[in-house]
Amino acid sequence: MPLDLAGKVILLTGAASGIGRGTAIKLHELGAILTITDVNEVGIAETLSLCGGDASRHTTLVLDVSQAAQVEQRVAEVVSKHGRIDHVFNCAGVNPTSMPLTETTEAYFDKLVAVNLKGMYNVTKATIPHMTAPGGSYVNVSSISGLHPTRGTAIYCATKYGVIGFSKCMALELGPKGIRVNIVAPGYIDTPSNAGIVKGTAEARASMEQGNALGRMGMPDDIAGVVAFLMSDEARYMNGSVVEVDGMLKT
Repeated sequence: MPLDLAGKVILLTGAASGIGRGTAIKLHELGAILTITDVNEVGIAETLSLCGGDASRHTTLVLDVSQAAQVEQRVAEVVSKHGRIDHVFNCAGVNPTSMPLTETTEAYFDKLVAVNLKGMYNVTKATIPHMTAPGGSYVNVSSISGLHPTRGTAIYCATKYGVIGFSKCMALELGPKGIRVNIVAPGYIDTPSNAGIVKGTAEARASMEQGNALGRMGMPDDIAGVVAFLMSDEARYMNGSVVEVDGMLKT
C-alpha cells in the first residue's frame, strides 16, 4: 500500500542538504506540507526549489537548533500558520572529525553536544504542546555510531548514544498521548557533510564500500523512505524503535 502523508504538517531540521534534503523531497512527493529549516539559508532555498518551489505550500525558516529562544520562535511561526504539527524530523547535526580525545577541544565538545543533542531537546520540548495527539510522531536521527563505538569519535558517539536514550524516554513519555518517537541510525551515507567523503581519499571511499554487505555507500533516498514509513500509519505500532539503515556493515 502506498504511503500517504498528504496534508500532514511536518517540521524538518537540518534540511539544507544530505539526509534532511533527501527526506524533504520524499515527503513533498508524498503530499506533506513542509517547514524546511537549517542554519544554511541558501541551502534551504535550494531544498524548497527541489520540492517544487511552492512557497505557498512549503515554508523555509533559518533555524539554529542549539538556540532555545530561536527554536521557540520558529515553532510559534509554524503553529501560527498551520495550527498544529503532525510530525517532526530531527535531523540537524554535526558530523565528527576523527581524532584522539586528547586532541579535541572544549569548543568542539560543546558544538557537537549543542547541536546533536541539545538541539533535539530544544525542538522536541518546543513542539510537544502543538503535536497532533493521537497520531503525531517524531523521527530522530542517530547513527550506527550511536550503537557501535568507533575509534576517534568519542564525543560524536556520546551524542548519538544520547539521541537514542533521549528518544526512547520520549517514546515512553509521549506514547500515552498517542505520539510516537522512533529513531533512524544511518550508516555511511554519501552526503556533503560526511567527513569521510569530503576530506577522504578514493581509497577511503572504496574501503567504506568494500566494508558493506551491499557493496556501496548509502544515499539520502535510502534514509528518506524509512523516515516516511516511520511517520506513516503503516508504522502505527512502532514506538521507541531504532532502525539501522546501513546496508549491513561487515565485521
